[in-house]
Amino acid sequence: MGRRDDGSFVEFVVARGDALQRTAALLCGAHQDAEDLLQTALEKAYRHWGRLDPDSDPEPYVRRILVNLVISRARRWKVIREIQMARLPETPSAAPHHSVELRGTLMDELRKLGPRQRAVLVLRFWEDLSEAETAQALGCSVGTVKSQASRGLARLRERLDKNLAPLGS
Repeated sequence: MGRRDDGSFVEFVVARGDALQRTAALLCGAHQDAEDLLQTALEKAYRHWGRLDPDSDPEPYVRRILVNLVISRARRWKVIREIQMARLPETPSAAPHHSVELRGTLMDELRKLGPRQRAVLVLRFWEDLSEAETAQALGCSVGTVKSQASRGLARLRERLDKNLAPLGS
């Protein structure tokens, strides 16, 4: 078969839709936004579906679309937030003994990272992609993935230490 067809797109969405939804939620931080993001990414993928190599896995292509959409959206929202918010909203603190609250704190801090660092951390550690696969998905070098992951993890550790230290005292 020389080209992908509509049936293969439907099969792909049925097989990988839930995993892509989780990735989108981690990338953008909210399930409602993730649904819209994934819908837009699948729409873009569908438009070019017939041109994709039928022997290759289309998931990295769709993941790359998701990452690009999140980065573009973050750029637009940064301008909007800077205009609308004169000061940052207060962030709730979490008790260190409750894993659900810890997860919430981690997700809040992950959302505060830049879109590229967040994308690297989500693809590397939640999606469990290798450094090479992450670099390919993001269209950057393995060195960039390593440095972004290192900086992102350091920032998360620093912020989590600040948020959780007063609670553990």
